[in-house]
Amino acid sequence: MKDNELLVSILKDQVVPALGCTEPTAVAYAAAKAKEVLGEEIVSMDVYCDKNIIKNGKEVGIPGTHEKGILVAAALAIIVGKSDYRLEVLKEVTDESLEEAMKLIDKNMFTLSLKNDTNGLYIEVIAKGKTNTSRVIIRKTHLNIVLVEKNGKPIFSAEEETKTAAKPALRDKIKEFKISELKEFVDTVEFEKIAFINDGIVMNKKMGLEGLKDHVGIGFGKMLNTDADSFSKYAKSLTAAASEARMAGAPYPVMSSAGSGNHGLVAILPIAVVGESLKIDHEKIVRGVALSHLVTIYIKTYTGSLSPVCGCAVAAGVGASAGLAYIMGGTMTQIEGAIKNMIAGISGMICDGAKLGCAYKLSVSVSSCIDAAEMAMNNIFIPSNDGILDKTAERSIQNLGKVSSVGMSNTDDIILEVMMDRC
Repeated sequence: MKDNELLVSILKDQVVPALGCTEPTAVAYAAAKAKEVLGEEIVSMDVYCDKNIIKNGKEVGIPGTHEKGILVAAALAIIVGKSDYRLEVLKEVTDESLEEAMKLIDKNMFTLSLKNDTNGLYIEVIAKGKTNTSRVIIRKTHLNIVLVEKNGKPIFSAEEETKTAAKPALRDKIKEFKISELKEFVDTVEFEKIAFINDGIVMNKKMGLEGLKDHVGIGFGKMLNTDADSFSKYAKSLTAAASEARMAGAPYPVMSSAGSGNHGLVAILPIAVVGESLKIDHEKIVRGVALSHLVTIYIKTYTGSLSPVCGCAVAAGVGASAGLAYIMGGTMTQIEGAIKNMIAGISGMICDGAKLGCAYKLSVSVSSCIDAAEMAMNNIFIPSNDGILDKTAERSIQNLGKVSSVGMSNTDDIILEVMMDRC
């Protein structure tokens, strides 16, 4: 098949370990880079973010702590952050480093401001010392640094190229493929090249089991874990529990998908649980998870890295439905049918920030993706002229992206306004 290596590269770029919610973690990544470039003690730090970063960072726990929020992540990055760790930038957090970070916050060293005049994901960090300043800008995806400056002079710059979209990001190249070609890839690629996908199954299961303990989150995942004989119930329970633990700040990484740890939970866990319950060959499960990731990534290129709709449902949930149909032995018609069934059923779920309540949204997504796949396997398909569906899975996904990015362009403003009115 054409471009197998490209798809492997996209998977390796977009399926990576993430410690904590990826929005405050991305800010911490930028802050760590700014600290390293500055090369002296920081006396102040200004953080500018788009509305979605602020929305998702407001109420989410920072891993290894009982604190929440973007500025806590930035302060910890100053103390222990290492940009080389990427989405695990805060993995060396300790009680002592948290205490130091909170002292910096108490000194009013930080400002957090909304960046209004930008589209899509945006993070800008300006660090000031006594004699130097540094600036780091991230755009479009969580780890995509486009500008690094010291004292106003660029050390690295892809800013103008990014603004003009002269060169598509690696992730965006997935648009060159049809869903059938993604399926052909997972069918034929040498298993060794995608064996790393199994790391995510192990990692995300561990987080789910952590979430099923009594002391984690609000106990929603544990409540669901009442029927050991129901793979559907256990898939919901384990995924919800993993999200609870993650949102509460459990100090374990999860395998992300398309820039989101919660996406990774939905893209991986239902397929792993259902596959193991049905005693499907493990290699087939891993290939199904790979397809789930690829469809998730494909959808995110149309909806955007962050959007008004819940990507755990409309991206990862759709990806999981495709992966489930795949491991159940579905034909191409049934796999595409599962995708379209899922889009028809759950496309209206909004994203109102990362928080403990995401666990419930993830459980709804898991339940729906299993239903969508089982419908397709029984040749039950939502008609292509219903709502935003189209004749092909690709066109249906593009329609979903249009509704999210164009039709709901003001939704995030209102959601953030509602959230901030409570402060």
